[in-house]
Amino acid sequence: MTYEQLVVLHAIVTEGTFRGAAVRLNKSQSAISHMLKKLEEEIELELLSRAGYRPKLTPAGDVFYRQATRVLQQMQQLSSVAKNLSAKQEAEVFLAVTTTCPLTCILRIIGEVRNGYPTTHIRLARESMGGPVERLMRQDADIIIASMDGVPVDEVEAVPFMDIVIMKAAHADYEPAKSSHIKTIAEMQSYTQVVVADSSSGEFQQSRGLLPGGLRWTVSDFAAKKEILLSKMGWGGIPTHMIEKELEDGVLVPLHIEGFAPQPSQLFKIRRRDHNAGIVAQTIWEQLI
Repeated sequence: MTYEQLVVLHAIVTEGTFRGAAVRLNKSQSAISHMLKKLEEEIELELLSRAGYRPKLTPAGDVFYRQATRVLQQMQQLSSVAKNLSAKQEAEVFLAVTTTCPLTCILRIIGEVRNGYPTTHIRLARESMGGPVERLMRQDADIIIASMDGVPVDEVEAVPFMDIVIMKAAHADYEPAKSSHIKTIAEMQSYTQVVVADSSSGEFQQSRGLLPGGLRWTVSDFAAKKEILLSKMGWGGIPTHMIEKELEDGVLVPLHIEGFAPQPSQLFKIRRRDHNAGIVAQTIWEQLI
């Protein structure tokens, strides 16, 4: 049994076809079939059933594959460790952070890492909705902080980073906020909902908390959204950590809307499994706690 045989098995399962695996691994389809057959002969197990249109894991193959993915992950980590031990610091490290995440702790970590690796250029991008995921999957970003919505879980390493809450809010003097009863969707449709645009190009596009059939104003970031809410020109969902003082002072108040309860969201630090982290990216990853 070889590492390359396990890579072939993983590619067939994730791509769904021998042809897809061949394209992904830049090998001929016959070579892919031969390597899988040789693996099955060596371990004396049928891993994939070829009876249907697409190859499907057999019950034994399913158990074997789960263990194989752990081995592949461990080999990737070992490879990264080896490269880090012999590597010089990278020219650049790119982090993409969702706009719902506070930057304070991240900036502190970046500052400390820059002191240790002053010649590495660190790029920090603020992305909304599907933007961070798109950056990662296109290999623009080394590390992202984002939710797991739309993330291909078999291709990434993800570790919980922090929990946030998105609250529907408005200025205390904005008409729907003047009463505390639960508003129906129909009641809210005549008031402008302020939404942050998805910074992805479409493949990983996300949309959350949109009121059906309502008036809408799209902005580029939460800072703009907050200004509009404070100007009594609309309502919208916003992370509670961004409006703590305004809530405490009673300037902004929660809106109670049918079907739109405060939305807890878990953010993760995420990186691709197939990307070998350099020494600076690895240091940042380890310190993002």
